[in-house]
Amino acid sequence: MLKSSMSSNKILSLNECRKPSMKMLAAFSLDTAPLSAETRALAEREIRETPEQVQKSLAELRQLLQENNTLTYKDTDEYLTIFLRPTHFYAESAYNLMKRLATFKEKNEKIVANPLPREEKKLFTENNVVNVLVDRDQKNRRVLIINMGSAWDPKSLNSEQLFKVLYLIQIASLVEEETQVRGAVIIIDFHGLSTKQVMAMSPSFAMTLLLYIQEAMPLRMKEVHIVRQPFLFNMVWPMFKQFVGEKLKKRLFFHGNKMSSLHKHLDANMLPEDYGGKKPKLSYSSADWYPVLQDLQSYIADWNTYGLKK
Repeated sequence: MLKSSMSSNKILSLNECRKPSMKMLAAFSLDTAPLSAETRALAEREIRETPEQVQKSLAELRQLLQENNTLTYKDTDEYLTIFLRPTHFYAESAYNLMKRLATFKEKNEKIVANPLPREEKKLFTENNVVNVLVDRDQKNRRVLIINMGSAWDPKSLNSEQLFKVLYLIQIASLVEEETQVRGAVIIIDFHGLSTKQVMAMSPSFAMTLLLYIQEAMPLRMKEVHIVRQPFLFNMVWPMFKQFVGEKLKKRLFFHGNKMSSLHKHLDANMLPEDYGGKKPKLSYSSADWYPVLQDLQSYIADWNTYGLKK
């Protein structure tokens, strides 16, 4: 569950974030427990994660990084495993993912060069566009909600800032080993979409978002669900469709207002009432779990230093 670690302003390192806090004073905190036996078994089946393969892949990835010497990176098992898990422990694929992420950061420096939670606080506390469900789904995956309809005021949160919010949340999610293995699911809610939001969604935003998700994001993206999209959505979709690759197409689902269709993929028992689920209606927002990002200030600052060598 995403519960807040503490109400204080203490900045935690990544290792400290993985020590369960005894102070559960606020609503959310990261799931810092080691992988369960069930998840370890899943990792072995799905991504070849065995002790022998892990050590072999780590050694091969280190060798590739040393031979090429074009990236600045953290040479720890923990950090390198973040890239090996979404690439099924194929070292060359992990290296290429690291290189694509570094290149993406270089090309989009204006947005993701050095985003820090304390400098982006208003984006989280004064907008309710992006949210993370407290409950994981039936497969123990994280569920991210993006409200791109009437809940989104582009004057308050432009498309570049929206991407920055998503980027910071994704970095935070990598603290959770469970999420590294199980992956994440996105629900994009277009309820109340108007021309105001349509005008804010440019082809460049669509390209940047989908390029990151498909090419540079070190996280297993399992499914993307489009819900409550009105007829006006037909003006938006062509901008995104042109950048959607074959792999993502197979994981992209359109439901409209038919929540029973969504429930074929996400168990209603794990969803809030907002999406026809049996959990209570959403009563929290990104402002409630912003303290999680504050706790990860040092970790995110460290992550920002990795990329192409200057």
